[in-house]
Amino acid sequence: MPDLIRNPRRPRKALRACVALLALCLAWTLPGTAGAQPAASHNYPVPYSFSAGIAAQLLHPGSDPVGANDFGCEPTSAHPYPVVLVHGTFGNMTDSWQGLSPLLANNGYCVFALNYGGSPGNLFQGYGDIPTSAAQLGAFVDRVLAATGAPKVDIVGHSQGGMMPRYFIQNLGGQDKVHELVGLSPSNHGTDFWGLLGLLKAFPGGTDFLTSLCVACTQQATGSDFLTALNANGDTVPGVHYTVIQTRYDEVVTPYTNAWMHGPGTTNVLLQNGCWTDFADHLAVIYDRVALREVLNALDPAHATHTCALVLPVLGG
Repeated sequence: MPDLIRNPRRPRKALRACVALLALCLAWTLPGTAGAQPAASHNYPVPYSFSAGIAAQLLHPGSDPVGANDFGCEPTSAHPYPVVLVHGTFGNMTDSWQGLSPLLANNGYCVFALNYGGSPGNLFQGYGDIPTSAAQLGAFVDRVLAATGAPKVDIVGHSQGGMMPRYFIQNLGGQDKVHELVGLSPSNHGTDFWGLLGLLKAFPGGTDFLTSLCVACTQQATGSDFLTALNANGDTVPGVHYTVIQTRYDEVVTPYTNAWMHGPGTTNVLLQNGCWTDFADHLAVIYDRVALREVLNALDPAHATHTCALVLPVLGG
């Protein structure tokens, strides 16, 4: 107490220090709000844990991922294509992209993300009819192209978000608007969910019950009418390059090989071929250090580098 009386400015200094510390902490969680600036000028922290997505959703539900959705961003000659991030079934842009979005922004990309396939403001997204979701993606891509003046976009999607853009490309005019499609554990050829979907079909009304809850779920079942039509004329279309980044430990897209694409212009990457110590599962892959490095490699193969580290799933990521 005597010290405070002799130096009344000390509490003010302590208060300013606390405020500065709080501001530093908030800077990690809040999306960037700065005006238009060169795409390569960012230095955002990049968390490699799904817990960062959970924290962002709890603290700022429905917010843009860090580094994303600056519609004043101008693509550079080094990275002329804006990157659109597309979450998976039951995910959303806030909890899915707190790692990849700032990583891309730090590497000089204009980054954009959207919610689709769900009610506005709903925590869960991506459960609606896939062709309808693809139309929502198409409208968002048009908005990005108009804002940036870019000729095309690159798309990076997770799970359904890595497969659904193919409908946009093949059926909704996206072939002339997409340069590269990168899928992280995409459901390209469906899933049997370890046989759970088949078990549900054994019960009268089981499929109808699932459809009433999640149309996109039944559309992603192996052998569904939707996937049969999507893949009927081959997996690819000319002019678009496709990269699939998959983990052997995918427990949602099963078997994991159903993620692979076949045809001209495709590259399939199994994480464990380059890093056997990577144990990322279906959710973990979107915050996995090795997988996100492969995303950068797919978008800029001329400057590809590789990393490998022991990766243990934490909180599903």
